[in-house]
Amino acid sequence: MGCTPAPVPATAANVRQRKIQGLMIDVLLVDDHTIFRAGLMRLLEEDRRIRTVAQADDGASALRLLRERSFDVVLLDINLPVRSGIELLPSLQRLDPQLPVIVLSMYSAKQYAIRAFEAGARGYVSKDMDAELLLEAIHKVVEGGRYITPEVAEQMLEKLDSLQGEDRHLQLSEREYAVMIKIANGVSLTAIAQEMHISIKTVSTYRSRLLKKMGLDGNAALVQYAMRNRLID
Repeated sequence: MGCTPAPVPATAANVRQRKIQGLMIDVLLVDDHTIFRAGLMRLLEEDRRIRTVAQADDGASALRLLRERSFDVVLLDINLPVRSGIELLPSLQRLDPQLPVIVLSMYSAKQYAIRAFEAGARGYVSKDMDAELLLEAIHKVVEGGRYITPEVAEQMLEKLDSLQGEDRHLQLSEREYAVMIKIANGVSLTAIAQEMHISIKTVSTYRSRLLKKMGLDGNAALVQYAMRNRLID
């Protein structure tokens, strides 16, 4: 008599594949703006292939939801409180290495797209892109592909070209880079501390550290560097 094959364990990967084959997609939306989440929720729920949409307003909530259940794709805002979306990406990848993440951003792709893909993102889209393109991005990454618009690709190529010369900012940590961009945009240390939910002393430490790494002697030189390398608009 033949033996009955043992059932295949229901891992996150094969459960996700069965859902994709059945056109059922569970989305986790991570964004701290309530109005934006509400509008995007309505858009996603109109797609018959998307089964559920869960919401999180910060990294801690997103990680908690991912520990409780599996999702097929994460839509991740860059500008989150406490930890930025790019800082959060490695933690998402550790929980589920196969989980596709699309980074949502209102910032120039030259600033963040390369970092997002290096951190494990499968897509990078602008928050003001057409609804149809966002849905296209979701389905493409869920099916195993990557998504990047021609405009973002062009901006990334321009950025890579510029890095052939001065690229000192690439050695910064995500936190140091975030502080650098805020300082370059004229945000005070007090305001940076409030936005990032850290102490002013910690912000000052990041500032000192990034200036030393980049060989700059103060905020004026930092602003000039950021403008020269098109890190700020």
